[in-house]
Amino acid sequence: MPNTFELIASSTVGSGGAASIEFTSIPATYTDLCLKLSGRTSSTGSIYEWVYIKFNSSTTGYSYRLLQGNGGNGFGSYSGTSQYSGDIPDGTATASTFGNYEIYIPNYAGSTNKSFSVDAVTENNGTLAIEDLVAGLWSNTAAITAVNFTPRNGSFVQFSTAYLYGVKNA
Repeated sequence: MPNTFELIASSTVGSGGAASIEFTSIPATYTDLCLKLSGRTSSTGSIYEWVYIKFNSSTTGYSYRLLQGNGGNGFGSYSGTSQYSGDIPDGTATASTFGNYEIYIPNYAGSTNKSFSVDAVTENNGTLAIEDLVAGLWSNTAAITAVNFTPRNGSFVQFSTAYLYGVKNA
């Protein structure tokens, strides 16, 4: 079990929003990575928006398995081969409400393919709210030195925040 979480970097979106949130120059001195996001997008129409992830600027080699709880329609299970990594609220969700999103990446600096897990919730004071549990894989053996989050549509709104932690097993 991890003994320490050390903050590597943080980002807060300013006025005008941001097309993406990115952490670069991630050191290889930790066992695992943990990223936490409190976010919302400017897109409208569906209450929630997909968040895509990129490691080291790569757009290929991703796959995921999703277990999703939906306040309006029950549970579903999905899989795919995109950069999908979870959902956060969009501009039609309850005003000023941000979703929570955590991704855990074990052995990020190792020489094997990179697995990751995501726990995300959209938060909405209404019938529809989404809970995502995602098991993901980046089929690449390179050490992760950069992580990028991008909404499928729109941009991250002001006050969306992200934190990158290094985890050490000491």
